[in-house]
Amino acid sequence: MSGHYNLKALIKAIRSCKTLADERSVIQKESAAIRTSFKEEDSFARHNNIAKLLYIHMLGYPAHFGQIECLKLVASPRFSDKRLGYLGIMLLLDENQEVLTLVTNSLKNDMNHSNMYAVGLALCTFANISSEEMSRDLANEVEKLLGSSNTYIRKKAALCALRIIRRVPELMDHFTTKAKSLLQDRNHGVLLAGITLVTEMCAADQSVCDDFRQATGMLVKHLKSLVGTGYSPEHDVGGITDPFLQVKILRLLRLLGRGDARASEEMNDILAQVATNTDASKNVGNSILYETVLTVLEIEADEGLRVMAINILGKFLSNRDNNIRYVALNTLNKVVSMDTNAVQRHRNTILDCLRDGDISIRRRALELSYALINESNIRVMTRELLAFLEVADNEFKLGMTTQISLAAERFAPNKRWQIDTVLRVLKLAGNYVREEILSSFIRLVCHTPELQFYTTQRLYSALSSDLSQDSLTLASVWIIGEFADVLLQGGTIDDGEEVKQHTVSHTLASLRYPDEGRTHPSALYHCSDPGPALIVIQVSDSDLVDLMELVLNSPYANTLIRQFVLTAASKLSARFAELSTPNASMQQDRIAVILASFSSNLELEIQQRAVEFGSLFTRPDVKAGVLERMPPPEIRATIMGTVSERKPVGSTRTDKDSIVDLIGDDSGSAPSAGSNGISVPTTGPSTQDLLADIFGTGGDEPVSAPVPPAGSTPAAASARSANADILSLFSSSAPTSAASAAPAVASQSGALFDMMGGQSSAPPPQAQAPTQVQPSVGAGAKPQLQSYPAYEKNGLKITLTPKVSPTQPGVVQILARFTATEGVQGVNFQVAVPKTQQLQMQAMSSADILPGATETQQMRVLVPAGAQIRLRMRITYTRGGQNVTDQQDFAGFPADLTK
Repeated sequence: MSGHYNLKALIKAIRSCKTLADERSVIQKESAAIRTSFKEEDSFARHNNIAKLLYIHMLGYPAHFGQIECLKLVASPRFSDKRLGYLGIMLLLDENQEVLTLVTNSLKNDMNHSNMYAVGLALCTFANISSEEMSRDLANEVEKLLGSSNTYIRKKAALCALRIIRRVPELMDHFTTKAKSLLQDRNHGVLLAGITLVTEMCAADQSVCDDFRQATGMLVKHLKSLVGTGYSPEHDVGGITDPFLQVKILRLLRLLGRGDARASEEMNDILAQVATNTDASKNVGNSILYETVLTVLEIEADEGLRVMAINILGKFLSNRDNNIRYVALNTLNKVVSMDTNAVQRHRNTILDCLRDGDISIRRRALELSYALINESNIRVMTRELLAFLEVADNEFKLGMTTQISLAAERFAPNKRWQIDTVLRVLKLAGNYVREEILSSFIRLVCHTPELQFYTTQRLYSALSSDLSQDSLTLASVWIIGEFADVLLQGGTIDDGEEVKQHTVSHTLASLRYPDEGRTHPSALYHCSDPGPALIVIQVSDSDLVDLMELVLNSPYANTLIRQFVLTAASKLSARFAELSTPNASMQQDRIAVILASFSSNLELEIQQRAVEFGSLFTRPDVKAGVLERMPPPEIRATIMGTVSERKPVGSTRTDKDSIVDLIGDDSGSAPSAGSNGISVPTTGPSTQDLLADIFGTGGDEPVSAPVPPAGSTPAAASARSANADILSLFSSSAPTSAASAAPAVASQSGALFDMMGGQSSAPPPQAQAPTQVQPSVGAGAKPQLQSYPAYEKNGLKITLTPKVSPTQPGVVQILARFTATEGVQGVNFQVAVPKTQQLQMQAMSSADILPGATETQQMRVLVPAGAQIRLRMRITYTRGGQNVTDQQDFAGFPADLTK
């Protein structure tokens, strides 16, 4: 069987095929001919066959039978054979192939070849396919070639050294000395490869990074030369001299200046020069500016330099390129906690990005908008977010409703504004409101008696106009059932102004649903906009019962809504009796008929409620006590966790949902949940934080533990049981009673973490001696940064380095460093602090820790003056294929750290 004469003939034959079957036939015949030809020892035919075989491989057909023939070509003395043989090895082999062991000797021989291009072929092949074993065998050869006088070989040897370090980190010491000499090279290619090698070494080992800090001045000199050089045709890209080398230098400076004030001071001037003189009209310049910004924000830079970096990101926001805008928003999200005021200057531009056509830009702008909300701009930001909520994609709405409500709870100028804001949210996106937000709103109304009439009126009008929003329906039904007497009697607004009563003719029979295009007259009173709405309508008891009937018969009503309505209707009958309204008896009979109609409902929960409430009508002496107004639930900060984009109100709970049922108990009350003193990071996503999942925490506000009221219901008992189950994750002993929890709450010194009313299982360890001292920042003044061991088990070591902020009293920056003697994967580090302190965490640099490598994670703790930082750490990771979960308390920082 004879194949095609050469590669050109094969390509021509394949291109002439009209169908895929024809192509397969040609390939199969040619492959068979190549196999037959391999049995002959013809060097020229072997070269020709390997060329054809590589083309067949690139088309996606099997070509593994040519691996050994490639090795024979490599052994040939002819350069053309070596070149094709090495190309075949790179394409047909990888580091997991056993045949690779046969290549080691050929590579070693060619690394010592007299022809520099043959050496280059061997180095290029090694850098692409070398395994751990091959890296150990040829490390000395690569180290020797790093000192070659030939720039072509030095450049390739540096990249081979990079491959060796990634495969076998413990061989890093072999290349430290030679890498220093590479930083002095004048050849741009060698310098680029050398800086890439040094960057990898510094990122992998902190001690190596400290060793290379003395080269900061040399790197600054290189960068200054590149910035000041005029047109250089050899290295010019878009009018900028060697932007690739500039970017590499900036990345290495970022590592050298991190946590070192002296090195940072040395590079401040050149960073300002690069940021000022780089042309931003082209993407080449933007890439350099972006790396400059990242470097400035990472090192110990001057305050003015940081502001300039954030201003550069602000200019990126007005760029027409979507990629640049996305990068700017993403970076601002990371640095907004470092200098919020500087980011605030670009607030209007950020808000404009909410209208961008690119959904990814809208998402990043939205996340950044949440971080910018504070007491001074809460009204403006909320107005913009509410405007965006009206037109936002459905996938945004759950997160938006949560964040707007939390911001209103935290920064609201007054309670009436907060109520108006949440009402607006319920009307715009009531189907995307979390149960915790709904519960918080009900608690707020219960604790604000001066606004109960106002709120009930607004909810009545809103529900009469729109029955399609689940959360609006639930909130309205619950509050109308609870405060119907206030609504019927009338009242005053919080500023003392008497409410102007207006009788409006409104027959509920003429009410239509929103999709039918008609609205209720009450909609004319602008109840959908946050702000004063003093003109209200007069409501009778029959109007309330009509509304309940309408909700029950609505096509939007689900099981949860019907449960709420039956409870509210039963409470209405009690309120009518208390007020002795003219039609009280008639309306109570109507309610009894409604309850009776559901006494045989196919849904067990609804049937049970209807029967139980119906039986109360035969016991007037019991009815008044059972259906009296609920005592206001204990108010506390809302706790939120990761905002699930697919968790509507009333959905089936999962283990990651809230601990306690917040709404919908049989009594119609609004119980609440909280965690005691737990603050967790607000990362996103991250957002994969286990503490956030367990406690549902989404902010840095401390929240207090729930205290069960006297005469608590079985539902409350089950909630306490759930609390005990969750507490068992953090403590070896759960609380035995509410009484035993009380002293723990009262004494912060006795119990660091009274999680859900529980006590910590063991006192925190005593302060430990520092194990690492970083160099002093210079003659003058800053105290040395000391590292304290926090955890050391199973080959994983965690050290914490605190740094007190000189400009922000009580703020302590903590750098956690993770090292491992063996490979550790999937590290998840969570921290909790006492309720008197607040904690923010950034994402870990990498969840996988290689042997000898160092990964980091930044934390920021706000501590009262004189208080000691106490941390409860939860560490989960995988080591040797086994999952490890551990917990440890830490109080090893000096007691005078925050004085």
